[in-house]
Amino acid sequence: MEVRLAVLIDGDNIPSAYVKEMMEEIAKYGNPTIKRIYGDWTKPHLAKWKNVLLENAVNPIQQYGYTQGKNSTDSAMIIDAMDILYSEKVDGFCLVSSDSDFTRLATRLREAGMNVIGIGEKKTPDPFIVACDRFIYIEILKGQGKDQTTKEKETKKSDVDKITSKVVRLISSTISDVADDDGWAFLGDVGSLLQKKQPNFDSRNYGFQKLTPMINSIDKFEIESRENQRGKYKLIYVRNKE
Repeated sequence: MEVRLAVLIDGDNIPSAYVKEMMEEIAKYGNPTIKRIYGDWTKPHLAKWKNVLLENAVNPIQQYGYTQGKNSTDSAMIIDAMDILYSEKVDGFCLVSSDSDFTRLATRLREAGMNVIGIGEKKTPDPFIVACDRFIYIEILKGQGKDQTTKEKETKKSDVDKITSKVVRLISSTISDVADDDGWAFLGDVGSLLQKKQPNFDSRNYGFQKLTPMINSIDKFEIESRENQRGKYKLIYVRNKE
């Protein structure tokens, strides 16, 4: 079954440089049947968006700033989101912003049974991040679509988070939560539970394209590949070392 997504972008709060990579990322989770971006298009700071909107079929929504000091773009996005929710035309939402003002909206959409994906910069406040089912930092989308060697060359150390002891403990406890009597846990279940515990958990934040090589790089865990009776791809299991 195709998952239909409404993509709503806060044009005042997100840089235009990686919109192509962003749309490719969103396509992994469903079909973006509604794509809208909100802002005052009479303002010069939004000029960079205009070309990429045509290339990616994103519909610009004009929103004038009626009152100084108030963000009318936020209000327009929230009103549209609720209209789309009640139209029952989508199965989930992708809210693209680094603004904590959308925290209540994300919470309300999830209460209605919607899957909510957030995309924003690393400066995004925690309340908005944890209000989403999944949160993706736009910085990790740099260079997407290029070969792995090129990606590694272009990745700046400042863009990659360190695997701290806190991260290791999170992974370890999650493995224990879903492990069998022998301590082995299916990696797919581990990844799903990590996402539920911490919506912004993403191996790409630590310089790894996938969870498997990330866990393999940590000497606290061991990995085992098993034959898959139902498909050609092997099943990956992981457990905490004694």
